[in-house]
Amino acid sequence: MTGSSAYRIRRYGTESHQYGEYWPGGTGALVVLIHGGYWRERYRLDLMHPMAADLQARGYAVWNVEYRPMDVAGGGWPGTFEDIAVAVDSVADLDSEAIDPGRIGLIGHSAGGQLALWVAGLAERGGSFLLDGACAQDAKKPACRVTPKVVVSLAGVCDLEAAARLGLSAGAVLELLGGAPGDRPEAYAQADPMSAGPLTVSQLIVHGTADEDVPYELSHRYAARTGECAALVTLPDTDHFEPIDPASAAWDRIMRELTPLLPA
Repeated sequence: MTGSSAYRIRRYGTESHQYGEYWPGGTGALVVLIHGGYWRERYRLDLMHPMAADLQARGYAVWNVEYRPMDVAGGGWPGTFEDIAVAVDSVADLDSEAIDPGRIGLIGHSAGGQLALWVAGLAERGGSFLLDGACAQDAKKPACRVTPKVVVSLAGVCDLEAAARLGLSAGAVLELLGGAPGDRPEAYAQADPMSAGPLTVSQLIVHGTADEDVPYELSHRYAARTGECAALVTLPDTDHFEPIDPASAAWDRIMRELTPLLPA
């Protein structure tokens, strides 16, 4: 299901990383997939192909997005975040006859989980965010035409300040945001899901207890702080990549939790 007949490439910008794969679905529900990789170029959107194929087979349309990682020109803060905002907003331009704008879900894995929570917060705030004191919203472009019905964080980096303190992935957060929390307080305040106000959209915060790449405690802390809108889905003895493997018991559990919130 990963050949050219399964999806079509669509661009949302002119830079090489500003594109996505549109996997047509059946009845109107669409899932946006945001891959991880600690915001580095080593991992690309093909990491999500098995998930996209499985979701398409279940009747969902899928928008599997690429974005500028922090180790290419224009990536990091704010470029990576701007790409995600525009990519999600571009769902409104994909297939207006086939996609129900009231049935959009976001699924992000690892760093993509952080980005999914961030862009959902952006939608709730009306679409604008500040970059070193300046508004980054493009006044010529309608802001946040897409409001997700549900957000799923799979082994997400839900607490950037803690991840920076722990030095996860050789200091990836410091590289992403340009320094430590004390050096870049505005960036952390806007980028970190733990710093923003609790989201009101339904959230599934999924994490395995055997994850050695992103500690389970980051998701546990985020869900506890967010409250009833964030359901913590704990996967015992599950590693970092099992949640994105459609052949795994973890994925079966995720779909059992997601389907009532976003029926295909």
